[in-house]
Amino acid sequence: MGDSDRYPVVGGIEAGYKFEFRPDGIYLTIYPSGADTLMFELSDMRQILRECGIIDYDVALLSRTMREASGVPCKISDPIEISAEELQRIMTSDDVESDENYAELIIDISRDKMKVTVRYNTKNGARLPTVQMVMDALTEKGVNYGIDEDAIAEGVESLMPFVAANGTPPIAGENAYIDRKFDLGVKGRPVIDEYDRVDYKDLNLFVLVKKNDTLAIRIPQTQGTPGTNVFGEKVPAQNGRPIPMPDGKNTQVVGENQLIATINGQIVDTGTKISVDPRFIVKGSVGVGTGDIDFDGSVEISGDVKQGFNVKATGDIEIKGSVNGAEVTGRNVFIGGGITGVNRGKVYAKQDVRCAFTENAIVEAGRDIYVADVALHSTLRAGKKVMVEDKHGQITGGLTIAGDEVRAKIVGNQAYVVTRVSVGVDPNLQKEYHDVCKSYKEGKKRLMQITQTLNTLGKIDISKLPPERVAQINALTRSQFPLAGQIKRDEKKILELEALLADMKNGKIKVSDIIYPGTRLSINSIVKNIQEDYRRCTMTLQDGEITVGPY
Repeated sequence: MGDSDRYPVVGGIEAGYKFEFRPDGIYLTIYPSGADTLMFELSDMRQILRECGIIDYDVALLSRTMREASGVPCKISDPIEISAEELQRIMTSDDVESDENYAELIIDISRDKMKVTVRYNTKNGARLPTVQMVMDALTEKGVNYGIDEDAIAEGVESLMPFVAANGTPPIAGENAYIDRKFDLGVKGRPVIDEYDRVDYKDLNLFVLVKKNDTLAIRIPQTQGTPGTNVFGEKVPAQNGRPIPMPDGKNTQVVGENQLIATINGQIVDTGTKISVDPRFIVKGSVGVGTGDIDFDGSVEISGDVKQGFNVKATGDIEIKGSVNGAEVTGRNVFIGGGITGVNRGKVYAKQDVRCAFTENAIVEAGRDIYVADVALHSTLRAGKKVMVEDKHGQITGGLTIAGDEVRAKIVGNQAYVVTRVSVGVDPNLQKEYHDVCKSYKEGKKRLMQITQTLNTLGKIDISKLPPERVAQINALTRSQFPLAGQIKRDEKKILELEALLADMKNGKIKVSDIIYPGTRLSINSIVKNIQEDYRRCTMTLQDGEITVGPY
């Protein structure tokens, strides 16, 4: 049974189109023609529908169906009743001249005046406009730049919105930047020779420059390129932002954009300032022949630091020999030999400490401690990590504390010497917390004493007191205000430090060989006494208990 036997139709395959008046709605089929142009005008299809008494349908869907010409029926309207006689009359009216009005052109201009979109209002007519009509509408709106004629020619073939014109956007200028002529990333990396052999005795501990060496070049900002909007008006462009020269200590700006070193020394880069630290070189040991050293810069010592002497520097300290019962303080401290405390020696670094071994020593680092061989009966405190993994890699006796992690080959020894290892709390943060608490407590006590004294003096007629006594009372009164301010700042700092300590992540202890009984572990204040050998293990905190897992 054919389609015409089931429901009325207008047109057919021979006509190139077909309207089907089905019970659930009106369907349109446009058959493929093989040509690049449409066989029918939209107004032709609309005229047929109008003559059938159909005025409520989707014009955009009708237009798309004609454009696609897929040969597949597409529902364009709800069902209506139509007589067979009317359909017969319409079937003989394939070539109807359309007197339908043109669709109204609506010109939308973006807020930034950089894009023009054309859309249609088909309320009073849906006949497709011509290219010239679109061009005239653009001219009427004052659009005279960036008109896309190809897009207009394609856009007038349907009732779909299209972009008819685009402005040229401005191009922002490039920001100025600093081209550094050095690489601090090589610090601490062993030197590799031409045969790819690693020299672990040369760790690139300093990035050095000579006087007049270029440290950095400032690449200036560039001007932006203006754009043009659809009205032909210039659109200003944003110029690149400048950047100040990062000239620090012992550097000089040459020719506005070049930074050079004014002395031989070590590069120190804070991000905003590039400086050159002078290097104080001691050809020999620090002892009675040199006295104590307190230097604003970096220090290199080719020998040892003898017992009872101090070395202090604002920069890095490199000691080729050992530290024996001495105190050393610097930004980074690199010791070729070991640290022998003799119960009085101490090494402190704001960042890292590296040494061959420690014995009865106190070593503190804001970041990491690296011990190449053994740590014997020493106190090691690191903000991040303590690493004892080279050679013997043994921690025996003493106290080792790290904020994040402790790594070693061996912890303790066969004699079950008491060895304490603690992770999970930054000892530097903890020390700062205790210091602030002490300052807060002392300040509160002092303020209470001042308040009590002033309350007692308030009962005395100060007009009868000698001038010097009155001056003392006034000074005491004034002193309570800065003291109260200090107490308030300490209280705020205590809260901040408590929050930081509470948020610290669980630490871990990794042992690649063996951990002996006699070792006392602490992770986030949870304690575990080791009572049997554990090999190749990792100690972590889980559910409030220290657990032993694989290495």
